[in-house]
Amino acid sequence: MVKKIGDGVYYVGAIDWDRELFDELIPLPNGTTYNAYIVKGEKIALIDTVDPAKKEEFYNNLEKLDIKNIDYVISNHAEQDHSGLIKEVVEKYGAKVVTNKKCAELLHTHVHVSKEDIIEVTDGEELDLGGKTLKFYLTPWVHWPETMVTYLKEEKILFSCDLFGSHYATSDIEQEGDDVLIEMAKRYYAEIMMPFRNHVIKNIEKIEKIEIGKIAPSHGPVYTKPEKIIKEYKKWAGNETKKEVIILYVSMHESVRKMVEYVMEGLMEKGVRVKLHNVVKSDIGEIAIDLVEASTVVVGTPMVLGGMHPKIAGVVYLMNALRPKTKYIGILGSYGWGGRFIEELKGMIKNVKAEIVGEVVVKGLITKEEYKKLDELIENISKLN
Repeated sequence: MVKKIGDGVYYVGAIDWDRELFDELIPLPNGTTYNAYIVKGEKIALIDTVDPAKKEEFYNNLEKLDIKNIDYVISNHAEQDHSGLIKEVVEKYGAKVVTNKKCAELLHTHVHVSKEDIIEVTDGEELDLGGKTLKFYLTPWVHWPETMVTYLKEEKILFSCDLFGSHYATSDIEQEGDDVLIEMAKRYYAEIMMPFRNHVIKNIEKIEKIEIGKIAPSHGPVYTKPEKIIKEYKKWAGNETKKEVIILYVSMHESVRKMVEYVMEGLMEKGVRVKLHNVVKSDIGEIAIDLVEASTVVVGTPMVLGGMHPKIAGVVYLMNALRPKTKYIGILGSYGWGGRFIEELKGMIKNVKAEIVGEVVVKGLITKEEYKKLDELIENISKLN
C-alpha cells in the first residue's frame, strides 16, 4: 500500500494484520504495521524499512513509485523491525545510511551494515535533499539508547520512530487520533515506553519546540492532529496518578480469591475505582495499560513450593521492569505450611518506588478475625490519593 501524506512524501510501509505476538512477549490483538516513508526532493530519502517478513510488500510499494535508486536511507532506530532490510536496500538501490553514532554501532552489530556505507549525523544536523530538508534530533531512550527522530522542515512532518507509535493494523494510514487509536497508543506506551517515562518527558520537551503538522511514527497511523497524542503522552509519562486500584491475583484454593473479592467490594463501597486481573487469564498488555496511571496496586498470591505463584512472579517481574508511577502497594497472601514468599515478592518490586501500605497473609482459608485486617487495608487505601 502506498499513501501520499505530504508533497513528495509517501507511506511505503507494510500492514501485518495477522501478527499475534511481538518480541515473543507482547500480545497484538489488533496486529501491527511497519512504517517506512519516501521523501522526494532532487534526491530521494527512505526513512526506515520494514520487518523482513514483509519485504515483498515493501519492495512492491517502491516499485509502485517507480523508485530506481535511493540516495539515503535514514535509520532512526536499529531494532530489526525497522532496520532489518537496510543492508539489502543499500545493496539494491545504492543508498548511504544516515544515522547517529550510537545507532551506527548497533546497525553494524545487529544487521551487519558496513561502516563504509554509513554517514553519521549529530543532534540538530540537517540533510539537504534539494527542495526538501531533513533535520535530525537525538532522542535517546525512547526506547533504545540510540533512538532519534527525523523532521521534514518544508512539510512539518515529524518521523518519530517508536515514539507515539501503536500496534494497530488499519487501512486508515492517516488519522486525527480518535478514542480507539489513543487506546492503542496507550497500550504501546505501557508496554514499550513506560520504563523510560522520564526520558520520554525530556524528549517531548525537546521536540515541542518544533512546529509539527503531522507525526508519522514507525508503527500505527500517522497523526494529522499531533497535539492530541502529545497531550496524552505528557499525561501518561507525568507524575500525576489516578485514585484507582489495580488488583493482580492468582488463587489456588479459594483463600486468595475470597480476600481479593472482599477488598474489591470494600473499596468499591467507598467509591474507589477498582480494576481486577486474574493473571492466569489476563492479557499482559491490558495489565500494562492499567498500570500507567493507577495510584495503587494490590497483589494477591498463594504460596507454591515455598515461593509466590509463578504466574504472579511473572507479572511482578514485568511490573518491576515497566516501572509504573505507582505510589502504593498492598499485599495479600495465603500459605499452606510456610515459606518466605512475601519477602520474595517485595524483593522483586524494588524498581517501583511505592510505599507498601498493608500486608495481610493468612494460613489456609481466611477466618472471620482475619477479615478485620482486610478492613484496615481497605480503610488505608481508601484514604490515599
